[in-house]
Amino acid sequence: MHNANLFDLSGKIALVTGGSRGLGREIALGFARAGADIAITSRKLDACRKVATEIESLGRQAMAWPCHVGHWDEIEPLVDAVYARFGRIDILVNNAGMSPLVRSLAEADEALFDKIVGVNFKGPFRLSALVGERMAGGDGGSIINISSTGAIRPEPHFAIYAGAKAALNALTTALSFAYGPKVRVNTISPGQFLTDIAKSWPIERRVRTAGAIPRCGLPSEIVSTALYLASPASSYTTGAIVRVDGGLP
Repeated sequence: MHNANLFDLSGKIALVTGGSRGLGREIALGFARAGADIAITSRKLDACRKVATEIESLGRQAMAWPCHVGHWDEIEPLVDAVYARFGRIDILVNNAGMSPLVRSLAEADEALFDKIVGVNFKGPFRLSALVGERMAGGDGGSIINISSTGAIRPEPHFAIYAGAKAALNALTTALSFAYGPKVRVNTISPGQFLTDIAKSWPIERRVRTAGAIPRCGLPSEIVSTALYLASPASSYTTGAIVRVDGGLP
């Protein structure tokens, strides 16, 4: 295959969770620019429709579907709806996540624990299982999990989130064996990115990081890695965790 075609997603169908803002939105738009048609899902339908309109303005097809990925009863209808509209899913991006902080571990109640684990791990597990089975039984595909450097550098105030993302990292390895060789499963481990959530960070955290590239990432800087893992360029890459964190120590 010629190098110019390695990142071409023409004719591909991608489902992006948490696709209405932040890194998910950037990935969805990046995939659309590379030729893919996109299914966008998040909890807020209006926000999904807004991104779907942006994708359609690029000349691609798009659908918007509301889904709370922490609720298993909402996941199967989502998958069925995408298959009904497009006939298949070639790329699944498990991007939806949440990372509320706790003042102390003892103050974290069970409902909060279950909610964080549900969105960051339980939902991606179920969605990957449903889509991965169909991919493996068809023409294959790529599953991309969006984790966090917090999974390998956990701190007490986001311990639950870190644990859920560490579980997602482990799931990547398991899924790569469960559905390989036709389905490749990889993780992107982002560092500090200037998404919507960064607006609540202290100014010093937004200006400088401890990385070899001592700044926060721009949302657009996640796209090339996602394209690599979604496309034929990564045909021999699976079970990998790819850090995109500016070289955090």
